[in-house]
Amino acid sequence: MVSRMLHRSLVHQSIENERHDRCVDIFERGDKTFGFEEFRKDAEDPGWTVIGHFGALVFASQSQALSAATASVPWLSPDNMGQL
Repeated sequence: MVSRMLHRSLVHQSIENERHDRCVDIFERGDKTFGFEEFRKDAEDPGWTVIGHFGALVFASQSQALSAATASVPWLSPDNMGQL
């Protein structure tokens, strides 16, 4: 997957579901804080649409952002990770 820039942030990790229609990006902002966002991809739209609205949350590390994403996004939960 091509990484997206979020609000002038660098995407460190993009995790897609098995159908490739949902994605969570873990990103780093210019101030060295981290965050995450959930996206949806529709067949009729070539781009990705923000659906989670988590991007304003601030974390001190990439691992903290990933942990919060895992707790916040149902398909990314540990019970579903084997289904990705």
